Amino acid sequence: MNATDISFPNLGIYLQNVPKSFHIGPITIALYGMTFALGMILGLMVASQVAKEFGQKENDFWDFAIRVIIGGLIGARIYYVIFSWEYYKDSPLDIFKIWEGGIAIYGGVIGAFLTAFIFTKRKKLNGFVLADAAMPALILGQAIGRWGNFFNREVFGKYTANIFAMRLPLDAIREADKKPELMAHVAEGENFVQVHPTFFYESVCNLALFGLLMLFRKKRSFNGEMCLWYFAGYGVIRFIIEGIRTDQLYITGTQIPVSQVVAIVLITVAVVGEVVCRILISKDKLPEILKVGNAAPAENSKEASKEESKEEPTEES
Repeated sequence: MNATDISFPNLGIYLQNVPKSFHIGPITIALYGMTFALGMILGLMVASQVAKEFGQKENDFWDFAIRVIIGGLIGARIYYVIFSWEYYKDSPLDIFKIWEGGIAIYGGVIGAFLTAFIFTKRKKLNGFVLADAAMPALILGQAIGRWGNFFNREVFGKYTANIFAMRLPLDAIREADKKPELMAHVAEGENFVQVHPTFFYESVCNLALFGLLMLFRKKRSFNGEMCLWYFAGYGVIRFIIEGIRTDQLYITGTQIPVSQVVAIVLITVAVVGEVVCRILISKDKLPEILKVGNAAPAENSKEASKEESKEEPTEES
């Protein structure tokens, strides 16, 4: 195989000269970055529509979205660097080479949620409603962005001979990805590895989760429920696929994949949150901020009600 080839032999697909980037004059544009940008754009289009359905003001949503994207990107890079510090401590300038790959979705989620929490507190908006509106966009962006890993020849799994098996030239993949258990399947004279295309598996599963979130978005019982559905759905997806990948990030000093631990935490939070909110609904004790239709925090709603009552004309006696 040539260094730029990618093939799926069991599907009869043989791609030649698959680039990692292209040039427009003196400017080099990485396809990795383009796929992420495309995911963000399409995700924002979806989120904008859902936010309107949930009663959000357009200006509030765009202010929220811009900040969350920036916070998410920073969080994704910091997370990856922290759990790959053995490499970056000797090459600190590589920390800023984000176009070469190396961002972690869970770090992006954490960064986005921290940014969203700060923003909604300062603007006195209902963060649960905005989070619900953002969830379909987030998972759609993840589904599309995973194809950046295809162009970068990364985020693949262990050896496989299944129908989706993907072949990558040894010259095209990072040295860090040439794990002994993978190289054990490279026969003498072969210059390629045959692996699970885990980026593809995750992309398809993410699209399925996106479809479910969009299908049931008007059936949520409380603000924040779509967020819990995302936690549970993506947690299950990531836990399973992480077990196949060869480029796992481990908790320092252990062989425990950090993404699987985070996945378990998210699933637990989702299940507990769903059960608790359902119980509160059955007892008619659900906090105002969680009631569907309330797009502002409870204190703001009370203030608004007071203002409205002041403005109501009184009958003359």
